[in-house]
Amino acid sequence: MLMLISLRPPPPAAAHILPAAAAVAAQIRPPLLRTRRTAGPPPPSAAAAEFPAGSVPDSGTQMPPRRRRLVAGIDQDDLLDPDALADPDSSFYEINGVRVHHKVCAHDEDEDSGDQSSGSEVARSQVGLPIVLLHGFGASVFSWSRVMRPLARIAGAKVLAFDRPAFGLTSRARWSGDDTKPLNPYSMAFSAMATLAFIDQLGAGKAVLVGHSAGCLVAVEAYFEAPERVAALVLVAPAIFAPGFGRKGEKENSVGEQEGADKKDSDDNNATPNPFARIWRGFLGMCMWLAGPVLKLAMAVQDTVRALSRKLLVAFLRSSLAASLVRFIMDKFGVTGVRNAWYDPSKVTDHVIQGYTKPLRSKGWETALLEYTISMITDSSPKSRVPVSKRLSEISCPVLVVTGDTDRLVPASNAERLARAIPGATFEVIKNCGHLPQEERAQEFLSVVEQFLQRAFGTPDEHVFQAAV
Repeated sequence: MLMLISLRPPPPAAAHILPAAAAVAAQIRPPLLRTRRTAGPPPPSAAAAEFPAGSVPDSGTQMPPRRRRLVAGIDQDDLLDPDALADPDSSFYEINGVRVHHKVCAHDEDEDSGDQSSGSEVARSQVGLPIVLLHGFGASVFSWSRVMRPLARIAGAKVLAFDRPAFGLTSRARWSGDDTKPLNPYSMAFSAMATLAFIDQLGAGKAVLVGHSAGCLVAVEAYFEAPERVAALVLVAPAIFAPGFGRKGEKENSVGEQEGADKKDSDDNNATPNPFARIWRGFLGMCMWLAGPVLKLAMAVQDTVRALSRKLLVAFLRSSLAASLVRFIMDKFGVTGVRNAWYDPSKVTDHVIQGYTKPLRSKGWETALLEYTISMITDSSPKSRVPVSKRLSEISCPVLVVTGDTDRLVPASNAERLARAIPGATFEVIKNCGHLPQEERAQEFLSVVEQFLQRAFGTPDEHVFQAAV
């Protein structure tokens, strides 16, 4: 049976029902279908319903300040360029694209002429040679601030101190193994070259090099690079490994070994030939012959592993994790290390702490310090050059080795062995002194240096110092 659908409009009687149904549907539809309210602050009633009384946030209140990153009390979010941290007496000298910070203290002749009675004595005691000062690891030009002017008076010439790359206010140069720059600015070779460049800048044919701690190594390297440019070496608390000396014992041991070998040969010649002994010797010889290639292969593998581990270490030192580690170490132990370098840590003033922590305000200080460490690792390869400790006997200029009797960083015994290894070197010990004689015992240090220079460049009768040219 077919159903027919009517398309006629609804009867007039039902027309009044449709508007009423539409009104009811509008009241009961879900909230998501309602018209959205324009953006704006919620009414007070809604805010009171959402937050407890008194806890409604104020839209005008600022967020709390971000926690500062401090390293030894220095804000690491407010670092500056080295030029902006320079002192009024600071200067910069560009070497291979690196702006090297340095200070020069000239001899003031007016001070000598002020005292008529002692003027002639001062003139006779002056060396007439410039002095270049080389600071140690973690230090800067500040380390020489107490002795620069007195040394200029003793020398009767200019005294220059400069910050080696990675320290002080010298620019933090970027460096990588694939860089096209001719020389790694953080290498020992660059520091030695910069030392000789500053001798040229002073307009002198020769200069006295005064190094402290790791700066002693720079001074010695500069000497080996150009011995004719170095008049004398003053090594203060030298961080140079000095081999132990037992020449007499070595000679006796060698003689005993020779006598033992001669006795063994005579016993072998007098002994009755033994066929089993010949067979055993032949077997041992064959084993040694077979072991030769194995040992060579093991040495090659060892060199490969060493090179690979060095590359992995370099990659780690150039990571952000290593930079964070350096900041942590400097924050926890930097100031403590400065205090421990003194014989009496209680005498370390705030002025000294500020002088050592000032470079931490320079941009990129941690990266530069890591690059310096990488350079030390790569330069330590035996194939790169002969170690300084094996060339000490080649030094022929006058040498003074001075140290404190209570040096906790570099023992005085090492300084004494170093003085014995250098022909004709003078060794002096300053009492009640730590690793920084030029800071902690400035007067005693100056007295020792002045006496050494008088002996090195003076004549017994006249004490007149002549410039070595």
